[in-house]
Formats: sequence, structure tokens, C-alpha cells
Amino acid sequence: MTVPLPRRKPFRFGLQASNPPGGFTGTSADGDRWRELARRAEDLGYSTLTIADHLDEQWAPVPALVAAAEATATLRIGALVLCNDYRHPVVTAKEAASIDVLSGGRLELGLGAGWMRSDYEQAGIAYDPPGTRIDRLAEAITVVKGLFADGPVDFAGEHYRVAGLEGTPKPVQRPGPPLLLGGGARRMLSLAGREADIVGLNPSLGAGVIGADAGPSATADATDDKLRWIAEAAGDRYADIELQTRVHLAVITDDRRALADAVAPAMGLTPEQAMSSPHALAGTVEEVVEQCLERRERFGLSYVCLGLDALDAFAPVVARLAGT
Repeated sequence: MTVPLPRRKPFRFGLQASNPPGGFTGTSADGDRWRELARRAEDLGYSTLTIADHLDEQWAPVPALVAAAEATATLRIGALVLCNDYRHPVVTAKEAASIDVLSGGRLELGLGAGWMRSDYEQAGIAYDPPGTRIDRLAEAITVVKGLFADGPVDFAGEHYRVAGLEGTPKPVQRPGPPLLLGGGARRMLSLAGREADIVGLNPSLGAGVIGADAGPSATADATDDKLRWIAEAAGDRYADIELQTRVHLAVITDDRRALADAVAPAMGLTPEQAMSSPHALAGTVEEVVEQCLERRERFGLSYVCLGLDALDAFAPVVARLAGT
């Protein structure tokens, strides 16, 4: 079966960094290095700086995103992604709208159902089954979108109740900041297909940890399945969805095959599967450019999110492809 694709979108590249380069020192220099990182990403042509939302050693997303926005002029900012279980959607909507106003309309709002088991266990938060967490997220999305719109919100669901609340401030971007939802399994990706402007394709992390068991859900064939799920749920709106991938292995190297041989077993993949996975980019600059082009042609992936360690090495790739 042919996998349907959205309309082709121009390439853009995001940088995922959740703490200052070099880690925290407990001094004001941490903030200086964070702002400098944001400016560096902007200067190199990256579209977006994103932050994860975990309870371990990282920035709190909201103030860090505002600081990054204040340090830059065009760089978009976002969470990849805010965990719905850590804050009420009324609070999420107010914080997101405030960031959007303060940044001049540069927020991308990433929301997730939560997955990292250790966060929940260490904070004493109930780690409900995935279906419950996704159902709760679906209700939260309804609340957040309602509060971005004009007029008071009344909502009565299984997980949340809102009575006559008007969301303020209103975001600069209308009807709201672009909503990013991502996942690696059918239920979450179906929700993303129905609700999101940007859909992130991820390995499945149903076990609550990152390990080799996630590898089989990161293959090219698994990605074809994910695209079908998204398309079925999205219907006519599928053509306008932007498809994003978080690249967990991003290396500029002259020996791509040797790297695949070395890392594939830890990913639970064969070297061939690792090299074709949309969550890995490795090779010379020319080879990586070709991989990006091939994956946009096959999967429709145009929004590529890289880790901090790839910032400088991948700058030539960003210069070649961003906006094309």
C-alpha cells in the first residue's frame, strides 16, 4: 500500500537543548551560556530551539524559553514536549499564551501524555496506563484550544472541569501557537493526526525508558505504518500537517557503515535498519543532505530536530537545506 504524504514543506531544523552547554554550575554564567546558545542557533540558521520537560537536571521549560526568546530576534522556541501530567491545562494555556506574547509570536506548543517512568516515580505522580494518559491529554488539548479562542470556556470531562473561564492573555498567533504532538504508537499518533499542526514521529517509548526494545519501532517500515495512522485520523487536513522527526543519532563521519555496525545492536536494529531509520543521520555532509532529501521524498519529513551535540557539525547541512 502506498503511504500518503502531506504537501511538501520546506526544510527547517530544530535544536533540542535542555540545559546550558557544559551543564549547570549554579552561577549566573549558566544563563549567559544559555542565551549565547540561542543566539548561536539563530545565527547558524536553525529554525527552533526546543526544551524537553523532565524533572531531572534540566531547565524548567517556561522561563528558559522566555530567556531564549529575549536573547534572539527570529528564533522560534518550543517545548518538545510539555508533559500534560505535570500541569493543569488551564495553567498550560496561560503559560503558553504568555510566552507567545512575550516572544512576539514565536512559540511552538509541544504537548505530550508523559512517558518517562522515573519522573513519575521520583515525584510521586501516579503513572497511569498509556491509554489513560492519552485520554487525559486529549481533554487537555480541548481545554487549551478553547482558552486560546475568544469567549469563556465550559468543559466537563472525565479528567478536567472548567467553568466559565476566559483565557487571558490571548496568544499573538491565531488561532493559537502551532500545536506539536508526537508519538510512536497508533493511539497517540491518531490523536496527533486529528489535532496537531506538527506531528512528530518518534520511536515507541511505552516501556517508560529508552532502550533497545524501542528500536523496532524506529525503522523505515515502522515509519510507513505511522504515516498511515496519521493520515487515517487526519482526513482532509493531512495535506497541511508538517511532519517532524527527532534525530537521536546525528554524526558527520567519513565511515557511515562502521558507525552503523557499532551502534545498531544497542538500538535493537541491524546496521541496514539503523542506516535507513529516520531517527538517525550519519555520513559526510553530502551524504546527510541526500538522506534528508530522500526521507522528505519517502516520508514527507521536513522538520528535523537535532541534539545539542550536533549544533556545529550539522551547520553545513542546515545552510544547504533550510528553507528549500
